[in-house]
Amino acid sequence: MQKAFVLGAGLGERLRPLTAQLPKPLIPVFHKPLITYAFDHLLEAGVKGFVVNTHHLPEQYGVAFPDGSYHGAPVAFREESPLRLETAGGIANVRDLLDEQPFIVYNGDILTNLPLQPLLQAHQEQGNLVTLVLRSSGPSLHVSWDEKTRLVTDIRNMLGTGREGEYLFTGIYACQPEIHQWLTPGKAESVIPIFLKMIQEGARLGAVVIDEGHWWDLGSRVAYLAAHQALHGMKSGAAPAIHPGAQVSEQASLKGLNVIGDRAVVEAGARLEDCILWPGATVAAEADLRRCIIRSGIRAEGQHTDMDL
Repeated sequence: MQKAFVLGAGLGERLRPLTAQLPKPLIPVFHKPLITYAFDHLLEAGVKGFVVNTHHLPEQYGVAFPDGSYHGAPVAFREESPLRLETAGGIANVRDLLDEQPFIVYNGDILTNLPLQPLLQAHQEQGNLVTLVLRSSGPSLHVSWDEKTRLVTDIRNMLGTGREGEYLFTGIYACQPEIHQWLTPGKAESVIPIFLKMIQEGARLGAVVIDEGHWWDLGSRVAYLAAHQALHGMKSGAAPAIHPGAQVSEQASLKGLNVIGDRAVVEAGARLEDCILWPGATVAAEADLRRCIIRSGIRAEGQHTDMDL
């Protein structure tokens, strides 16, 4: 597939106040925007270009991608204003940018390295209108799937099948351009009712279960911190925890995993334990922080635990 639609218009309410400064897909993960992990993942699968919808703090995407590209691949942005169109409405709103070709939809607030080739193969071979990527374990098992037919049969028992769901929906799926026949341009609507209607009317809503690799939803500060810990512990490694452009005093005390961004400053006598400092953040002398996240331009002073500053 040549293009992917990466969802970037979410409000990130569970991550406030972090998302008061950046849209959730742009929050830094080991010194690079979260959404770029999605871009890297998709480029590896052969995608050649990206479409991203925006709504909350849309100007920040221009700051992050000033030339409208990422590693040579074009990135087209479309702002949803004044109304955020949600998932289905977002897809309908970028129809002209998807060239009437099959495309991948990818939630911009997830972090994963699951293999995408099984999705592409299943979508092509099974003749599905839409093919979801599922996992058999995770925090939200809401999708019911028939292993024999390879079709989704219900979501949260909304169709009354008596099944609440046994699989996690990863937020990644492949679509045929005919999906647009099921969508209403300009209507703010989730994709879930569309999927349910497809099931009811016999359209092929297929799925593939991919349990390989890792998958995180970075919708909360707990998940955001935990993903850094997990990435750092993986043998494949991540970027260095302390950016080369950071200034960390030799008289500062660092315990656990502290991810310190470019131009961040940790002054003498500061004590950090399992904290994340965004680019340009400052920790004042003698400050004592545990499991804190410090945004860009913020100077953290005093003693704090489990706080976003």
